[in-house]
Amino acid sequence: MAVRDEVLEELMKDYRSPEDMLGENGIIKQLYKGLLEKAMQGELKYHLGYEKHGQSDGTNYRNGKSSKKVKNKSGEFEINVPRDRNGSFEPQIIKKHERRFDGFDEKIISMYARGMTVRDIQDHLKDIYNTEVSHDLISTITDSVLDEVRTWQNRPLDDIYPIIFLDAIFIKVRENSHIVKKAVYFALGVTMEGQKELLGMWIAQTEGAKFWLSVITELKNRGVKDIYIACIDGLKGFPEAIESIFPKTQVQLCIVHMVRNSLKYVPWKDRKQVASDLRQIYSSPTEAAAKSELDKFAAAWDKKYPKISESWKNNWDRLTPFLAYPDYIRKAIYTTNAIESLNRSLKKTLKNRGAFPNDEAVTKLLYLAMRNISRKWTMPIRCWKEALNQFAIIFADRFPKTL
Repeated sequence: MAVRDEVLEELMKDYRSPEDMLGENGIIKQLYKGLLEKAMQGELKYHLGYEKHGQSDGTNYRNGKSSKKVKNKSGEFEINVPRDRNGSFEPQIIKKHERRFDGFDEKIISMYARGMTVRDIQDHLKDIYNTEVSHDLISTITDSVLDEVRTWQNRPLDDIYPIIFLDAIFIKVRENSHIVKKAVYFALGVTMEGQKELLGMWIAQTEGAKFWLSVITELKNRGVKDIYIACIDGLKGFPEAIESIFPKTQVQLCIVHMVRNSLKYVPWKDRKQVASDLRQIYSSPTEAAAKSELDKFAAAWDKKYPKISESWKNNWDRLTPFLAYPDYIRKAIYTTNAIESLNRSLKKTLKNRGAFPNDEAVTKLLYLAMRNISRKWTMPIRCWKEALNQFAIIFADRFPKTL
């Protein structure tokens, strides 16, 4: 709920100058102090299980208060921290030994990043802190990340990414009083150090090769000079969009997507055997052996499912680049699982959401969720040093002289 006008008038009744608002004993510091103390009283009530002046049903109860100096952006001020007899109460809004407090902002942003709706955040703050926060305040606080998003989205990128994964997810957005599905595009790169890095995200009406072309163009404009291998799904026109900007890049269609699409033609009774026979193709040691297995597959299944082998033959040059690499590179590039794993994590954040009110709301949530997810990307991908040595040989004319 919004702050009532009479409350604001009471706060501002003695206001004469900015010093009255921002000074050492100004209104802002008094508000911080009052809100913090009220929140901690609400936490203590929750901890003890009874209201102030109420009857305790246990051995623990209120035991006065102690003073503590804290700092925030407005300066230093003193607060009264409530205590319990057993000493088991620890405030959550400003923990023991914590001296720095910048308000609710970071806590609200953290809750929002984990997929909590504005209503969820309001209820949580009400339950835990006994504090009511308006919908507009939460939106204003979370909107503060949009400048950070713009800076992130336009930052310079590395010269070379040995591997890049490209994919999209779909979300519902309200537009002109209707709910429409929109595609959110992601580009996930692997750096020369083997670290995963989300290069950007983009929102468009649908997933299509034309829009992917604008994404690849933007990556180049932000400093990317070369990509060794681009791993993508089977969207028509997608490989050509990449090669028009990076003509030397090897395009690898996702084998997992290809198998899934193949099995769409197959009823349940044959699915296990067809999947097993397809595995013989993409697990072959060489391209020649894979081609032989494809011929065997066609001989066995074309009478019942002719579209499967036809599709593999039509996409053969895009499906087989990974067969030229050792196992530790094959495992990294034969599927877009790296970015699909990111997508699954983002979808968990989205699962409690209905339609978003606008594109900005989508951007805020996905960026904050992605920021949380990427904190776990602390280690290089497996066998990266071995993979890098192979890249140095295979792409010798394009490999940097020094790293």
